[in-house]
Amino acid sequence: MNIENIEAFVYINHYGSFNKAADVLYISQPTVTARIQSLERELDCKVFDRLGKQINLTDKGRQFLPYAQQILQVYQNGKHQLQSKGQIPGELRIGSTVSVSNYLMPHLLLHLKQRYPHIRIKLTTASTELLIEKLKAKEIDLAFIRKVVNPAIQSFPFCEDPISLYVYAGHPLARKGHASIEEISDETLVFFECGSLDWMRLHRVFESMEQPPGIVYQVDNLETAKKLVLKQAGICFLPALSVQEEVEAGTLIRVDIAETEGISLRTSLISLNGENAEFIEALLELGTPGKLNRLLV
Repeated sequence: MNIENIEAFVYINHYGSFNKAADVLYISQPTVTARIQSLERELDCKVFDRLGKQINLTDKGRQFLPYAQQILQVYQNGKHQLQSKGQIPGELRIGSTVSVSNYLMPHLLLHLKQRYPHIRIKLTTASTELLIEKLKAKEIDLAFIRKVVNPAIQSFPFCEDPISLYVYAGHPLARKGHASIEEISDETLVFFECGSLDWMRLHRVFESMEQPPGIVYQVDNLETAKKLVLKQAGICFLPALSVQEEVEAGTLIRVDIAETEGISLRTSLISLNGENAEFIEALLELGTPGKLNRLLV
């Protein structure tokens, strides 16, 4: 069975369009159609139904999809392993979201430079959506983002940054070190909003309360949110990496809340399929909790 036929099948299902799949695969639309026709001959069944411009999987197509995805993933993993050694370019272009760029990248870049002393590193900070577009356009080689589901992109879980409530030193909750969600309903809340699903979980917790806390300051920058808390303007849910120095200095205090336990900011490392295997392997070694904690000290 031709792997290119399976690839076309998976991409068409993901994008819902023969034309879009052709664009991503850098081939013509007739070539995509020919690959699907070839696959259907091999399987002896139709895999797509066309209703005008709408494309739907047939029952047989739905049954075959998980196997096709697995076959493609195994092939890409094998390609990744074959290319994993000995191909070190002179420059590595890394993309990163703002929070990762501010609090994690300085440590990671220093480690990469120590491991690959002859390489030049270029860092681009942008939103997850823009970084994905830059990766697809081959303007960057790797990126640290929130999450992506795209058959053209390989994604690896890198780290989880716990989100907790932080208050300024001297706040009544600082002495307790823990609180129920109801206890913060009368507090002035600074809310950092980046639009990710991780932060939406906090919104859902608030929506379940009879009296949600008053969000007086809603900001889109972690440093702004943190400084508002330091100036005693309110209290705030923040990721641990962003307040590491302040916690060590005792100027910010974490307050444990059972209802928000387990909420964290998840960061993934992405690259185009089969590319940059050497660097991915080196970075993923750092992503384990023990090694990452030692790196940040």
